[in-house]
Amino acid sequence: MIRKRTMKNGKDHYQVIVKVKGYPHKVKTFPSKREAESWEIKLKAAMKSGHYYDDAEAQRQTLGNAIDRYLTEILSPDTKNRKTILGQLAWWKQKLGKHALTRISSDAISRAKEELSKEITCRLKQRSPATVNRYLATLSLVLSATCNDWGWLQESPIKRVRKLKEPRGRVRFLEYADRERLLRTCRKSKSEHLYLVVVLALSTGMRKGEILGLQWDHIDLETGKAILHHTKNGERRVVPITGYSLDELKAHASLYRFRSTYVFANTAGTAPVAITTSWNNAVKLAGIADFKFHDLRHCAASYLAMNGATSGEIAEVLGHKTLAMVKRYAHLSESHTKGVVTKMYDAIFGKTG
Repeated sequence: MIRKRTMKNGKDHYQVIVKVKGYPHKVKTFPSKREAESWEIKLKAAMKSGHYYDDAEAQRQTLGNAIDRYLTEILSPDTKNRKTILGQLAWWKQKLGKHALTRISSDAISRAKEELSKEITCRLKQRSPATVNRYLATLSLVLSATCNDWGWLQESPIKRVRKLKEPRGRVRFLEYADRERLLRTCRKSKSEHLYLVVVLALSTGMRKGEILGLQWDHIDLETGKAILHHTKNGERRVVPITGYSLDELKAHASLYRFRSTYVFANTAGTAPVAITTSWNNAVKLAGIADFKFHDLRHCAASYLAMNGATSGEIAEVLGHKTLAMVKRYAHLSESHTKGVVTKMYDAIFGKTG
């Protein structure tokens, strides 16, 4: 609605009042009717299409306000990595929280990103490019909410901020002699659970948290499978357990199944067992340098690749949503790939001489 008003100086002005359901009423005055009509049309179109943003609100609200609202309204208390997200957003709030959203430019974020990458953490190390990119991803969630949920910004400035280049994913797997030596030291460990935990990691590719979080009602010993209800990507995953691993798990069940709901429980049976010290000791006694528990997952993927599994099959076993994470194992399956191409060639052109 446009109202014509005559000011005290005798000049006409045009007041625009826009009322669209779901949005606050907007009022603005223009010196000409054409400007008033143009503004009214654009504003109504933006509101009805969902692309409206309140520039006045963007000047009034700070990034700190946006972070607080995101934590209150959007971040779920059950989010698995909630503690990490809280720490990352606390850093952004301390660095840029007092700035109005209109001042959160791509340049401001890029400068903060550089500071973040050069800071020395409590572990006396600089953050890796991957960690810095995770901080950016978390801030992006908040800025997306200011655009899509609250209409405070028209576009997120972080879209124009370059991510840091991350090094290629680590591929570290054990050759036969090292693997057997590690298994022997794990079997001799004071930890009664370490050996089977490592066997399951090698044979299934499950993460340490996934294995230690297993409960007996997650496992079907008859069909040989474990159901992971809480995974890194948030989706339930069924993991096959066969052969030697299943035999060892059945033997383990005969001793521990009725002591706790957890497959690998602490002495009190109230929580998963801690194996960090036992694991570090076993690796050291086995004489294996630069080898982490997560590398057992790389071992499982590498063994699958070397035994002919496709990238899609490896991704399914490991629980990756895309093939990007498993491309690092592609070179290990070259012989399998060559065999597939040879079969195709023979089918088209006949057996080669």
